[in-house]
Amino acid sequence: MKATILHESHERIRLRFNQKRMTLSQADLLEAWLQSRPWAKQVIVHERTCCVILYYKGSREQMLADICRFSWDAAEESVNLPMQSSRALNREFEEKLIGKVAVKVLSALFLPMPLRIVRVLRHMIPFVRRGLGCLLRRELKVELLDALSISVSVCRRDFTTAGTVMFLLELGELLEEWTRKKSVEDLARCMSLNVDRVWLKTAQGEVLTPISQVRPGDAVVVRSGGVIPVDGVVLDGEVTVNQASLTGESVPVPKRIGGAVYAGTVVEEGECVLEVRQASGNSRYDQIVSMIEQSEQMKSVAESKAANLADKLVPYTFLGSLLGFVFTRNALRALSVLMVDFSCALKLAMPLAVLSAMREAGKEHITVKGGKFLEAVAQADTIVFDKTGTLTYASPQVAQIVLFGGNEESEMLRLAACLEEHFPHSMANAVVDEARQRGLTHEEFHSKVEYLVAHGIASMVDHKRVVIGSAHFIFEDEGCTIPAGEEERFEHLPLEYSHLYLAIAGQLAAVICISDPLRQEARDVLTVLRSLGIKRTVMLTGDSYRTAEAIAAQVGIDDFRAEVLPADKAQYVADLRKEGHTVLMIGDGINDSPALSEADVGIAISDGAAIAREIADITISAESLWELVELRRIAMGLMRRIHFNYRFVIGFNGSLIALGVAGLLTPAASATLHNLSTLCVSLRSMSPLPKEKLLCCLDQPEKVEEQNL
Repeated sequence: MKATILHESHERIRLRFNQKRMTLSQADLLEAWLQSRPWAKQVIVHERTCCVILYYKGSREQMLADICRFSWDAAEESVNLPMQSSRALNREFEEKLIGKVAVKVLSALFLPMPLRIVRVLRHMIPFVRRGLGCLLRRELKVELLDALSISVSVCRRDFTTAGTVMFLLELGELLEEWTRKKSVEDLARCMSLNVDRVWLKTAQGEVLTPISQVRPGDAVVVRSGGVIPVDGVVLDGEVTVNQASLTGESVPVPKRIGGAVYAGTVVEEGECVLEVRQASGNSRYDQIVSMIEQSEQMKSVAESKAANLADKLVPYTFLGSLLGFVFTRNALRALSVLMVDFSCALKLAMPLAVLSAMREAGKEHITVKGGKFLEAVAQADTIVFDKTGTLTYASPQVAQIVLFGGNEESEMLRLAACLEEHFPHSMANAVVDEARQRGLTHEEFHSKVEYLVAHGIASMVDHKRVVIGSAHFIFEDEGCTIPAGEEERFEHLPLEYSHLYLAIAGQLAAVICISDPLRQEARDVLTVLRSLGIKRTVMLTGDSYRTAEAIAAQVGIDDFRAEVLPADKAQYVADLRKEGHTVLMIGDGINDSPALSEADVGIAISDGAAIAREIADITISAESLWELVELRRIAMGLMRRIHFNYRFVIGFNGSLIALGVAGLLTPAASATLHNLSTLCVSLRSMSPLPKEKLLCCLDQPEKVEEQNL
């Protein structure tokens, strides 16, 4: 694809593609393809001008070479686009908004009064119909208030006021619908399934294949802890599937041969081969959109309170209007009160504030599954961390292999990699990567493997039972022993590393020492979180007490628990909640899943286990723990905005009612001020939250500035 460079600066370039026009679908496809490139930081595509603004990293030459090789056909094969298009949604509502404003201006300037009156009468029919519906149902709601105020204005032959009220109401409805659909669409895009590769079962064995190449009828292998990437039917095997993300079922569902499974659900136990029925992944996207649009339990308490308060205040507006007429005998003053209601602003501004905050979190690579979780984050006083992959980097490395029983290092690493490759976790990835770097292939070692959640992996190799996992699993659950005469070597295992134990036929064969470096930002992040109101930090880990103690001291954790099982983690979190704490739990592994479910808010690392991401209420990227600080800031900013909205709406509209009763506002002025205030508070709710300057004592405060806090 040929393009012209229009402007260029450091790691930023503006290009114009050499074609006359670009469709919306082409713009979406180009943007998705560019964002999938390893050098892409941010991509903005302007379809009207065929221009692209790129923020990139790394080699400029590589970036330009990739763009030169771009083709529409190749992009369609490599990129899966959702059925809904954010760009098309924006275009649709932009045209509606411009059209509505243009028609209003043109009719006011050029239509003669008789035609303007006819236009007002035609436009009032839907409002009156909705008002009569409320009256027939004996409901005092805002629709009845709007219908009455418009009808009274028309009866007084004040067609200008009636037209202005209807225009502002329609404008508010349009903006509300636009913002809500856009926020839901953006949120659904963040939550949509993102699986790059799957294990495809072929005549030659299992082949790791890009999901874009999977077609209906193919056979895909999914193992314990893995996300089901496509809709399909079980061909072989038996599994239990966590379907909570789609169906809300709290108990995993058994799936046998012939059973249907759905994209985005997670295999908790067992493994299966499934026949692909729908490979695109669009079904998952649509289900998520439906879940967000229909799910009332995702609303925050503040949203529910706003909706209830709005309904309760409508009768008081009628009462104010009635009292104004009784005491003044002036229908104009009574009408001025009718032009004001609280429910419009409350029902519109609060959900928009929550959805906009969720969208803002999405821009920071934070996925929030519902407004109530942001509210809980703002109220939290305790954070519980898993260690591996959370406080430490998610890419540990093999530092040393301690051998027992006269085994060879390369053979033990080969065998460990064979067992670990199908059950990705940060420590398992370290073993597989080390074997790959040493050029150790292990196809001949492949055998039936069994994953035991939070314990380890067991298999049969050469008719011998091979197990790998934690010390608890190897020595207590499996009853393995240390070879005679090698107890001293075992006692002097290096304490600075995490240990992965490998045993063959009941005897310890090797201990793989994993270096698990701390995240550089961990200590500073905890310091900032304390300045934002977090009172207690805790670390839970399955590692030994001495390793956990050293890590806790380095990070500055208030308390820690070592050698804990998943049930122990969940029980600890439950106990904290019983004590009255609002608890956030951050983890990345399968063994963290029970604790994530037990916490007020479960936060998963994005490159952790699929089941952890599905169970968690919030997901952050693996790049930096500073996203926890950003999440807390967004949550606290949201609550401040909601409280401001309450004060403004009630105060401003209450003042309008008082001025209307006093005769200082005409009905037209009252309606205009009320609707403009509703639009203003709604637009303010849609705006980005202010970036407060964090006041905290850090050894290196510039780190906070670098994260744009």
